[in-house]
Amino acid sequence: MTETAAPPSLPRTHPLPTVPLQDAVDRQFRLLECTATHFEGQELFTADAGVVPGPGRPRTTAKVEAVLADFFGAEDAALVQGAGTGAIRAALQAAGIRPAAWSTAPLLVHRAPLYPTTRTTLVGMAVRTVEADFNDPGALAAALPSVRWAYIQHTRQRLGDAYDTGAVVAACRAAGVRTVVDDNYAALRVPACGVELGADASCFSLFKLHGPEGVGVVVGARDLVARIRSDNYSGGGQVQGHQALDALRALTHVPVMWSIQSQVTQEVADRLAAGEAPGVAEVAVANAQDRCLLLRLERPIARELPAAAARLGAAPHPVGANSRYEIAPLVYRLSGSSLEDEPGLADWAVRVNPMRAGADLVVDMIRRAVAALDPGR
Repeated sequence: MTETAAPPSLPRTHPLPTVPLQDAVDRQFRLLECTATHFEGQELFTADAGVVPGPGRPRTTAKVEAVLADFFGAEDAALVQGAGTGAIRAALQAAGIRPAAWSTAPLLVHRAPLYPTTRTTLVGMAVRTVEADFNDPGALAAALPSVRWAYIQHTRQRLGDAYDTGAVVAACRAAGVRTVVDDNYAALRVPACGVELGADASCFSLFKLHGPEGVGVVVGARDLVARIRSDNYSGGGQVQGHQALDALRALTHVPVMWSIQSQVTQEVADRLAAGEAPGVAEVAVANAQDRCLLLRLERPIARELPAAAARLGAAPHPVGANSRYEIAPLVYRLSGSSLEDEPGLADWAVRVNPMRAGADLVVDMIRRAVAALDPGR
């Protein structure tokens, strides 16, 4: 691409609501209240393993599942291997997604690029889908009579998405359609996740919530969770007790951490929009995938900017989008699904996530990285 090419504009974004700091503190306290309901003190320092007679899984895992179900106001919860992708796959399989079933009742999805691992799951399960634009209530209503289940991604599949997840769930419930919500990048960051909005299941990665690698959870309806447990009886597929406790410990600080991060994201957006980093032409806050900043640059240097920022201490790539490994600000290309929808932004735009950093460091990194690629500025 030549520098004379006209730069594209960022689409108008519609960020999801965030959780104010005091509300996040209240959530943290409530999580510990739920924990105290299901655990005796000594049990928080010990963990078991294996297919324990009775629960068919570690007793510690069963207790953590009870805490999560209680906390999210759901009938039940199941910890699964495979992180967020594994949780989505487990929920869809438990919903009875088989090629024969979907020949007569397809799965409803939003008309937008699917998250790559979700697309792989649906292709691998031979799921037939029907699309509707969730931004258009009329189009959604017209599609509902032909389906029994709907899959809803809580965060934005397209940068310009504006649909309200609660409204989509409510429309499905009114039509007798059951719902599986992908709450990756949303759980504990937004005021209410899918199951709290009335969905049959919320699926998300606990690795993205500072938990151990590979652990996900499905929180939702009792019948759906029971089928997940039945499908996952093998000891090799269980989330062991020490993993479950590790995930619970991590969750105790996540609500406050994410509330602070959301505040920093907005401060950085305001400061960059005010011109504190020459060379940044446009700024938007978006949930793509995680809540982040989209920067459109004055010059087509987006492919080079992440490496320049990494030399200044920024993370060179994501690990799990807010995993325990990610402390430095992330400066990176737009997500694959975003670029599939807006390919013209590849040379012009990057995403920035403050992670654990403050606004001063993030703004300084952007300013210095852009300047390093434009010595004449």
